[in-house]
Amino acid sequence: MDNESQRLAQQTMAFVLAGGRGSRLYELTDIRAKPAMYFGGKSRIIDFALSNAVNSGIKRIGVATQYKAHSLIRHLQRGWSFMRAERNESLDILPASQQQNNENWYKGTADAVAQNMDIIRGYGPKYIIILAGDHIYKQDYSLMIKHHVDSGADVTVGCIEVPRMEAVGFGVMKVDETDKILDFIEKPADPPAMPGHPDMALASMGIYVFETERLCEMLKAAEGKEGYGHDFGGDIIPDIVKNGTAIAHPFSRSCVRSGLEEKPYWRDVGTVDAFWQANVDLTDFKPELDLYDNTWPIWTYSELTAPAKFIHNEEGRRGHAVSSMVSGGCIISGSRLNRCFLFTGVRTHSYSELDGVVAMPYADIGRKARLKNVVVDRGVKIPEGLVVGEDAKLDAVRFRRTDNGICLITQPMIDKLDL
Repeated sequence: MDNESQRLAQQTMAFVLAGGRGSRLYELTDIRAKPAMYFGGKSRIIDFALSNAVNSGIKRIGVATQYKAHSLIRHLQRGWSFMRAERNESLDILPASQQQNNENWYKGTADAVAQNMDIIRGYGPKYIIILAGDHIYKQDYSLMIKHHVDSGADVTVGCIEVPRMEAVGFGVMKVDETDKILDFIEKPADPPAMPGHPDMALASMGIYVFETERLCEMLKAAEGKEGYGHDFGGDIIPDIVKNGTAIAHPFSRSCVRSGLEEKPYWRDVGTVDAFWQANVDLTDFKPELDLYDNTWPIWTYSELTAPAKFIHNEEGRRGHAVSSMVSGGCIISGSRLNRCFLFTGVRTHSYSELDGVVAMPYADIGRKARLKNVVVDRGVKIPEGLVVGEDAKLDAVRFRRTDNGICLITQPMIDKLDL
């Protein structure tokens, strides 16, 4: 980070949009918002956006919450209380609250910012970066802010480079050779290609940089327009593309990689399949995301736990794990693990066999259970002898089974079993 980028980061506030449910995660988000979902053993998804901000030199942060916010707010209070006002640092939790017009929900992403503009302006940031709180990636935002200032644009939009026909589910930017956005198309059937890269397209990451006062003016002007949907992607950005100057910032220019990461890493773990895959991928010999990179730490709330323990050494009853990641507080008691990811405090009991299991904190796997390609929610008690992953029809009746064969198991599902 050069001195100019660092100076600009110090003049910037990060506003994290963390109110979404993440309905495609089904029962996993029945009691928690998607940004509060566990990921990578110790972290929550929101920790990546927050850590990127802090590591980039941005020390003023606001987090807008809405759906099922208690778990998220508790995590922020426990894990992010190191921000100190006397060092000009702050992390404000901004729940949707009662307004003078008697409406108490954020009507959209732009409305979440508009409702908190008085708080934002109270800190006096020259720039504001709007972030989505539900993606997994490492990025130096200071480089994107510098790109915005150097371009003189009204808005700079963070974009991920994806194979062109994989962009059909995104908002896609059509740009010229100078990164100017010529058109913004939501979920196009035929996505426009990047200049010079006919097989690639630029998809919006939901990251926007504005000059604060300019954004305030835009939000006020949009409020009275007919059909205004209170959304950045649906309203504000397309209007700037049409009537102002919008610049695309490709993620590859500011992504953070260690020596182990060969290409930029960005994931939306918004489905059960994607959540399972992204966690299991971390067990690879050379994972695409390096969680061991101490130069760009992912800050989080870290529980005080004992080290993981592996016990019993009898034939057929030996606690061992292969190509797996096992968090603190886990006890692997006479069971076998292959390509599994166990979060804090998971217990696996004798003769159980786990293959491709993502077990969230304090799950308890009973004796002689056989689990394959499953996600086990927090605190679930798997009964003795339960078999999942070997009979697709039976699994689909008892649990939530995806088309790709991943089973989600929650405690209410277990409680309904006739065992």
